[in-house]
Amino acid sequence: MLKRLIFGGKVEVLEWKKPTVCFYRERFDKPETKPFAVVKAQKITLQVEADEEFNGGIADFFPLCGDVDCISSPKGKRDQYILCWFDDNIEDFSKAFRKLRNVTFPSGLSCSTSGRKRTYNASFQAKSGKVS
Repeated sequence: MLKRLIFGGKVEVLEWKKPTVCFYRERFDKPETKPFAVVKAQKITLQVEADEEFNGGIADFFPLCGDVDCISSPKGKRDQYILCWFDDNIEDFSKAFRKLRNVTFPSGLSCSTSGRKRTYNASFQAKSGKVS
């Protein structure tokens, strides 16, 4: 579900609650057709910057399949990714699809462990995307 937080008449932050997010490596020579990881997150937040770029964060997520730890490796921090999810608040799938391109995770992922469950948090930057 998309939630718009508005301050002073200007949209500051876009927020989706409990999305399932697919992670792809951005490869122009041979695009990935299957995600290398699928995660369930508590929320995604995006702040729209100049030139339709985004700063964002994924809060309290865990992998449903795949391995997200590679994002924190030195190569993973330099790599670019594509993130995709559906806005559950919109019934028409063709209008509910959300996608961020040229996503980087400069700080990698932070991880906390409780029992056997690992929960991650991450901040990211995206150069372009379809979010509405």
